Order: sequence, then structure tokens, then C-alpha cells
Amino acid sequence: MQNLLCKIRECRVCEDHLPLGPNPIIEASQNSKIVLISQAPGRIVHETGIAWNDQSGKKLREWLGVDDEIFYDTENFAILPMGFCYPGKAKTGDLPPRKECAPLWHEEVWEEMGNTRLKIVIGSYAANYYLSGKSNLTQKVKNYQDYLPEFWPLPHPSPVNRFWRSKNPWFEEEVVPELQRRIAEILG
Repeated sequence: MQNLLCKIRECRVCEDHLPLGPNPIIEASQNSKIVLISQAPGRIVHETGIAWNDQSGKKLREWLGVDDEIFYDTENFAILPMGFCYPGKAKTGDLPPRKECAPLWHEEVWEEMGNTRLKIVIGSYAANYYLSGKSNLTQKVKNYQDYLPEFWPLPHPSPVNRFWRSKNPWFEEEVVPELQRRIAEILG
């Protein structure tokens, strides 16, 4: 696994398309119990090199019911974005993740993992890639039980999505407590 992570962190496949240059962000171990399949790192994460080291990460840890120490222990959580590098800024939020990363690297990462008990799919890009069906992300999140025990879909925890959260209060009232119970059960 360490050799593969080094190879991914040295990737320069889409270097010419990245406004801040490549800085692939991935964290994993062969024993990671939970895999967070997300979009792509934001600008702050790109600059610090620490996954989920921003407001989105703070909200995600809140939803998961874990502190930084538990979250950043790769025996607990692997971080596998759809795009490993910051893609650049859009009108609202960031550009979509680069399409090269997931097909190029995800299968190799999965082959190295042997202890995964849950894959948390965060945001529409990851949900569209990993979860079949024509339903939108809101429906996937609302019907998360349909994807268990392997996957658990979540909206992206970005501050940009605060309007989605305010329109869908059932998510934090009903889904988040169930997610926290499942995370606590897995991490024991």
C-alpha cells in the first residue's frame, strides 16, 4: 500500500489542467475500516496537504461523530477522492474533480485494502460513480439503507451546501444519528 500511495502522490497526469499544480491528496492503509470517497481537495487542503483540513472537514467529522485523532488515523479512515488534486475555482465552490483519477487509481487502491467495512460516498460525483440508479443525490441520501452494508451516501459537507441542509432537516435529524451509531460500531 505504501508504494501505491507514493506512486499516486507523484502522479502528474493532469498537471497542465491544474491551476495550482499537482498535489495529490490520499490517505489509506491496508487495514482502513472506513473509506471516505469524496470529490476533490479544496484550496486549503491543497496548500496544507492535509485532507479535510477545512470547514467541510470540520462538518464531516461532526456528522461522523469523531475527533481529529480518530479521523486522521488511517487504520480507521481512508480518504479516497474522485480527483486527488485541487481542480480550481468555479462560480460557486470548486470545479468538478478531474475525471482521470478514479479510473486510473481507485481499483489499485481497492486491491490493497482488505479490512474495509463501510464506504462513505460523499457528494454527487462520488455517488454517480459508485452508486447505480437514476435517483439524485438527495434521494440516495434519504434512502441510504438501500446501499448498505457496503455504501453510505452523504451530501458534501461544504458550507456551500448549507441551503441543502436547511431544506432537508431530516438529514441531520434522522440520518446523521444512524451514521454515528454505525461509525461507533465499526470503530468499536
